Amino acid sequence: MMLTLSCLSYMTHGASNIPDISDKQLNAQYWQQKLTQDQWMSMKNSQVKAFNQLLFTHNEHMVQPLQTADSLSKVELLGKLSRISAVPSSARFYADGTQLTQSHFQHYLDNLNTQSIKKMNAVQFGLVVKRSAMRTFPTLDKVYNEQMDLDLDRFQETAVFPGEAVAILLSSTDNKWFLVQNYNYLAWVEQEAIAIGDKQALIQYTDQSDFLMITGAKVFTSYVPNEPKISQVQLDMGVKLPLLSAGQQHKELYGQSTAGNYEVELPTRNEDGSLSFKTALIGRTQDVQQGYLEFTPKHVIAQAFKFLGERYGWGHDYNGRDCTGFVGEIYKTFGILMPRNSGQQGKGEYGTNFRFNASTEVAAKMAVIDQLQVGDLIYIPGHVMVYLGKENGQPFVIHDVKGLAYWTPDGDYYSGVLNAVSVTPLIKLQLNKQTTYLDKIYNIKRITLTSKQER
Repeated sequence: MMLTLSCLSYMTHGASNIPDISDKQLNAQYWQQKLTQDQWMSMKNSQVKAFNQLLFTHNEHMVQPLQTADSLSKVELLGKLSRISAVPSSARFYADGTQLTQSHFQHYLDNLNTQSIKKMNAVQFGLVVKRSAMRTFPTLDKVYNEQMDLDLDRFQETAVFPGEAVAILLSSTDNKWFLVQNYNYLAWVEQEAIAIGDKQALIQYTDQSDFLMITGAKVFTSYVPNEPKISQVQLDMGVKLPLLSAGQQHKELYGQSTAGNYEVELPTRNEDGSLSFKTALIGRTQDVQQGYLEFTPKHVIAQAFKFLGERYGWGHDYNGRDCTGFVGEIYKTFGILMPRNSGQQGKGEYGTNFRFNASTEVAAKMAVIDQLQVGDLIYIPGHVMVYLGKENGQPFVIHDVKGLAYWTPDGDYYSGVLNAVSVTPLIKLQLNKQTTYLDKIYNIKRITLTSKQER
């Protein structure tokens, strides 16, 4: 079915390929000013904590890594390994067009170190010291599917960020990678990104209530000469680091006054791979917040727009993020955690859900869309969007998206790319000539602690 909405004009900003977009719509304040009083709902910190706890209790894709058992049986460990490091059924190719054979995959399988797995296997625990990729196999080799889209590395899964706790389940044969479990994913991470520590020390570190939340898209620690482990470290939105207590703070540090900086406890990795903590400085003018942001529509809009224009990065590739990474990082600033992949989020029973199936009439979907609240998450297979508000009576979204397609008023089919965090109309978007985004919406999720969940 092809939807045409003749009431919409095609205003553009500059040479934009996005329909119905003007310069004013590319500004967070524009959408914030549209908020009405009845949209100023929020979730209190206690409710956020309860929301997360219920996810960890009932959602199979959410894990508290520091509650992992201190040892895993051979069957348990091999089961986890097979979940992430399986040879795909579909063909894979290197960038030069070479198709991977069983021999190629055997090279990666040999590095899984399955021969070292014993009847019982000790689990170690650690903290992430720098942003790093989580990979299907313990390798940085890039592979692609048959379409040879070089933006989509099929060995790229997601990323881990400084201060995150992980359970370390296995070391690769070449001793350069760890198989780790963080709060919402299991995959391979380079060992140099992980520092191994005592579980109780990690629990104490991650549970500290006085912390600095990174609310900017990317923030960097202050430059410190001759201290590369704490100097200009990239911290992405959603990273939280404990603040030093008043008694621990310094008047001067690293040859400068600390008056204009926050002092945070940054995990670092020693030469032997063990964990140590160093004080890092973060300028007070940086985009940061003491504690979590209040979960309100105004803040959802503000956080989303901080990524506007950032290039799409499949599985957090390109030092960016994809659609669910975009959503996940926004909501982490409120303390709200979610599963990693869009299907896991969209099919998850948490929050308030408005579900549709293949037989749902367009009118029924539109009735729900007409009542959307800012921050609602709209799911189609493989993708998620954040609802922004209405313009000329039509819904608009902000999302991190690769492709763009729609029918022009002249009846021409436009197919191009966004490949970035973008503001777009919702109803006009097409997946192909025959199928609209609207056709494929299967859930709209409102992040709330429902009365059912509270019971």
